[in-house]
Amino acid sequence: MLKKYIKKGFIPLLAVAFSGNAFAHCDTLDGPVLNDARIALEKKDITPVLKWVKDAHQEHEITHAFNSALKVRTKGEDVQEMADRYFFETLVRVHRAGEGAPYTGLKPAGNVEPAIAAADKALEAGSVDALAKKVAYAVETAIKKRFEEAKEKDAHKEESVKEGRDYVEAYVRYVHFVEGIHNMAAGSGGHDHGSKKSHDNH
Repeated sequence: MLKKYIKKGFIPLLAVAFSGNAFAHCDTLDGPVLNDARIALEKKDITPVLKWVKDAHQEHEITHAFNSALKVRTKGEDVQEMADRYFFETLVRVHRAGEGAPYTGLKPAGNVEPAIAAADKALEAGSVDALAKKVAYAVETAIKKRFEEAKEKDAHKEESVKEGRDYVEAYVRYVHFVEGIHNMAAGSGGHDHGSKKSHDNH
């Protein structure tokens, strides 16, 4: 079961996540943000989406988009689709801005990455034990892989400039990955974005 996660790309996703560029699903059409947005429109109650707005002062923009959508979405299927999308885009844009992340448009349904899907599934199941084991195994495997690459390059780094540069590349990849894991575990990582500090150090 653990090896299946590696084959499905779990480790590469962790590498991206720990480098501070994690994939998010708050901008996917089947993600939790827009699922709540649909509920809000159906109930004509904005309350379900306000938890996705980080600051109270941003609620005005969301409320305006919500009310505007409600006013026109009953005027035909095409109008409803445009009104809903306007509300969705506004909500996701404001949510991502609150997290310090850029808005790059809504993503198609089914665009959720395996690691994120597994995290959601664990939350729904009410237990994180199985996921924690899979993540720990994936992280251990990823660290060992980068370590071995750096170690192999280290043995030849003084043979030529090219060998030296190959070593530095492997070393930076290894150290940044470990640093990223440490920072995330320590709680200094962000949502869908990260500090450039570690990259600026090398």
